[in-house]
Amino acid sequence: MATPFPESVPNAAPAARTASLAAPSSSSGTAPAAARHHDLEIKDAQVIFDTVWRELETEFGRDQLRFPKEIILLGGAPGAGKGTNTAFILTARGLTCEPIVVSALLDTPEARRIKDAGHMVGDREVIRLLLRRLINPEYRDGCILDGFPRTEVQVECLKLLVDRMHALRREFYHTPLRMHFRHPTIHIMVLFVDEKTSVERQLKRGLEIRAHHEDVRRTGLGALLEERPTDADLDLAKRRYKVFKEQTWDALQSLREIFHYHLVNAQGTLAEVEHNIVRELQYQSSLELDPRTHDLLRPIPVASDLVVHARQELVKRLDDYAFEHSELLAKVVEFIARKVMPIVTRHAISGIASVNTEDALLDDSLALAMLIDLFSERGYHATVDLHRIEIPDTFDPKTGKITCRVKKVYRLSIRFQGSEIRRG
Repeated sequence: MATPFPESVPNAAPAARTASLAAPSSSSGTAPAAARHHDLEIKDAQVIFDTVWRELETEFGRDQLRFPKEIILLGGAPGAGKGTNTAFILTARGLTCEPIVVSALLDTPEARRIKDAGHMVGDREVIRLLLRRLINPEYRDGCILDGFPRTEVQVECLKLLVDRMHALRREFYHTPLRMHFRHPTIHIMVLFVDEKTSVERQLKRGLEIRAHHEDVRRTGLGALLEERPTDADLDLAKRRYKVFKEQTWDALQSLREIFHYHLVNAQGTLAEVEHNIVRELQYQSSLELDPRTHDLLRPIPVASDLVVHARQELVKRLDDYAFEHSELLAKVVEFIARKVMPIVTRHAISGIASVNTEDALLDDSLALAMLIDLFSERGYHATVDLHRIEIPDTFDPKTGKITCRVKKVYRLSIRFQGSEIRRG
């Protein structure tokens, strides 16, 4: 697991220079004018990011640059099941918005206008389109970002974005707007399968899609699905996996020491993959809470830490009762066996029993602690509530004054695994 994300990412991000996502090529060695112009564009991440950021500030205002609280960077090998598992990941994180798919983002009207003008959709345009989408209010609580980053420039721009998010949080922390600039949580989630599994799934998907298309054409019912060339060609399927390993995999791996990193084994059944996802996305307050909030809550132990040695601590307490308070322990055992267990036994099917008692034995706080520990050791879950009830005791006819006595009633709730009975 990655170390928690630091308070800020250094502003002096290393300059990253790389080819664009759709770098032009020409077999003759002479590129079109628009392509030659694109090749002359600066590929420095800091310059690209600062340019886009200034545009956003000018158009929307600094106080409106409100980015998601949580960003999940979703990557996956071909055939790993990103499309299949995205909805489950959203549910696991309590998110309701549609994922932002970068490949779809590059097919928006704005991206098409760039291409229609003779330009390529390179890193600068990707960053511009993405940041504009991320400040959409529907993503305030969080979003899944599918297909980003894919280049070294995009990796550096992501670091710069998170640094700016931290800076905005510090800037607005002591203002009424601070709830709009929360501590960002960045997850990298990679669904991984080996090359053999990837190729097999790609080709299987191709067969299923072609069979579906035959049914649609024969019956006229249903809609045609996207048919990828890689799903019908062994060499192309292998090449697609290779591209993933050389581009997306390397880009996401370069961030694993900075952000919270999840490598999910996606080779098993759907249920197994979902289990792996849940295990990887378990709540970690040090990553998700504002550092000030986390420090404030630190005195309260996390439940998972509390239960690590719970059994050993229970054994120690019971032995201490037996050695140091044996007489009281014997009374508690006798009380449970005589007054409580007969009632619990009658509720063996439901697994829930309630017992009310006024026994003075439980007035001793140590006896009460023993009772709870004894039930825990035997595999029950026991809770005790003390109810004080005022009951009229004496009445003065001259003054009309009623004197009450306090009646203490201990209400025990005993829960356990009940009997599973089949009913016809």
